[in-house]
Amino acid sequence: MPYNTFILPNGLRIIHTPSTTNVTYCGFAVDAGTRDEYPDEQGMAHFVEHLIFKGTRKRRAWHILNRMENVGGDLNAYTNKEETVIYSAFLKEHFARAVELLTDIVFSSTFPQQEIAKEVEVIIDEIQSYEDSPAELIFDDFEELIFPDHPLGRNILGEPEQLRRFGSQDALRFVGRYYKPTNMVFFVQGDIDFKRIVRIVEKATAGIPFSEVEGYQRQAPLPYQPRQLVSHKDTHQAHVMIGGRGYNAYDERRTGLYLLNNILGGPGMNSRLNVSLREKRGLVYTVESNLTAYTDTGTFCIYFGCDQEDADYCTELVHKELKKLCDHALTSTQLHAAKKQIIGQIGVASDNFENNALDMAKCFLHYKRYEEKEEIFQRIEALTSSQLLQISNEMFSENYLSTLTYK
Repeated sequence: MPYNTFILPNGLRIIHTPSTTNVTYCGFAVDAGTRDEYPDEQGMAHFVEHLIFKGTRKRRAWHILNRMENVGGDLNAYTNKEETVIYSAFLKEHFARAVELLTDIVFSSTFPQQEIAKEVEVIIDEIQSYEDSPAELIFDDFEELIFPDHPLGRNILGEPEQLRRFGSQDALRFVGRYYKPTNMVFFVQGDIDFKRIVRIVEKATAGIPFSEVEGYQRQAPLPYQPRQLVSHKDTHQAHVMIGGRGYNAYDERRTGLYLLNNILGGPGMNSRLNVSLREKRGLVYTVESNLTAYTDTGTFCIYFGCDQEDADYCTELVHKELKKLCDHALTSTQLHAAKKQIIGQIGVASDNFENNALDMAKCFLHYKRYEEKEEIFQRIEALTSSQLLQISNEMFSENYLSTLTYK
């Protein structure tokens, strides 16, 4: 699907993808996440995401809450290691309303002190809920294992003791550093004329001058060293994570690893790990593999939960499947089937307009262009068995992998 782009005089980049539905998604994607926090700011990016809805120079929290809700729309946001996204979904006739509100909360939030104590307790409840779910917690602990003493290894939510020390000025300093037009993208997916989009966004942001992030550069993590760790948890199941660092978002090999990840533990019930651990042997309820690509590194990991006494056997079976990919190139039939499956999955997933809008925003934020589905398909189709075999031997050899086990 074609897309449109424009850069405003203040440096704000705009990207728009047309759609045929009456629902529009738009928002700001900010190139700042938890890896951009200073050491005494752990949890600040997520803290800002929560508090950004609690008051601006001209609105109280109640007015923000109701501005889109009153016309059937909604506001949402999320934080990850490298981005913060604040966005809205609504019927297209309310586009100007959404742009004005989003601009207000992104650039004019005051982070009122009286709201902070309440919201911090909400975040702490979120942390406690997360810690009660070992199947989720292990992902953060695994990143800490493979990125020791680095911001990428820190969890997104922060620590309760530090969160309770944050105040309005702390949030304003963080926003002042990173929430600049040149460090963000305004994205739109909807049935709206692009010239009208540019006109409305330019008017809403007219009072925001050109400004760049100064004096800061992301630090790459230290060289990777595989590690093995067993953490004793009071859980019925054992939870296991096996993996290592993957390719960064600009590495051409990431497409091959993406395909291999899907073969191993993607969403299909016919993934090799699901067949081996669940379908054939009934050892697990969930087994999956995942990729995350950051701007200068990445992660690859396999997760499963099983009975305590089966953990070693399941780990052995995982390494067996990885070794097969290292020792044997895919046949032409296997390669064709794997390509066909993942292209179909991407096609089905693209029917989710909200995910499309968010993917577009992230892509444009980092690549400065939108990678359309057809380009991804072409890269997948160009992959060869020999390329995949080389990637397998780089990523899946047993001496490269780290393991984290909750027992």
